[in-house]
Amino acid sequence: MKRCLLVALVVVLLASPWPALLCGCSASTSHSSVAAKAAIIDQLYSLHPNEEFIAEVTTILEDYGFEVDVYQGDEVTVDFYRQLPSYGHKLIILRTHSGAMRLGSQDAETIVGICLFTNELYSKTKHPKEQLNGELLRARVVEDSPDFFGIGAKFVTSSMKGSFDSTVVVVDGCSCLYNEELAEAFTEKGASAFIAWDATVDLDYVDRATIYLMRQLCVEKVTIEKTVEGTMNVLGLDPESNAILKYYPLQSGSKTLDELVAD
Repeated sequence: MKRCLLVALVVVLLASPWPALLCGCSASTSHSSVAAKAAIIDQLYSLHPNEEFIAEVTTILEDYGFEVDVYQGDEVTVDFYRQLPSYGHKLIILRTHSGAMRLGSQDAETIVGICLFTNELYSKTKHPKEQLNGELLRARVVEDSPDFFGIGAKFVTSSMKGSFDSTVVVVDGCSCLYNEELAEAFTEKGASAFIAWDATVDLDYVDRATIYLMRQLCVEKVTIEKTVEGTMNVLGLDPESNAILKYYPLQSGSKTLDELVAD
């Protein structure tokens, strides 16, 4: 699959006072008598479906003991993310466009935030409070693609309802551990671990890597640190960007999935 090249924002769009995001992405548990829930949130489904990925990851999760909810395409809205903690998932896999928000010119750009895409088309009249507070971003994949709402760290901490209950979050997307801002927001909201790549990733590569990662967590039941190390040893760096898989916080590295969802 073709990579979607990282594009820097040259000017702030005149239609909105907020900077836009240009994405760098290419185009229930066994330890409990009551089955816990896991979620696969597939924002990419509308344009880049991967039914084999969904089927394989679902099987891995169900064999572990999770009840699996799959949310795809237009289900992935601002309000969906607003309610996400209240759904009670112990593991969340985000297959999504994501990336670093870049403000300025090509010669002097500044990264001012990390964002997860929704599938909700951007409108300057929708969600005015969250836009004014800087919780929602105007996000696009490349220069000539449609604008969507993207959620940033402040939306996670300020507008998501409820809290995550020792949830492990895995991002099958770009740059969500470029810095720790978004990971910190999820852990402040109750997540026990956040696993993501630090740069642009090719979609085929990251789907394969996420499947391997889930096998390590759910089948081999090794620690987060060994899962991340094993995934990088087997899959290697992203073939074009050399993106690295990371986890947050560091203390989660010594724990298995069983331990992390039980904390």
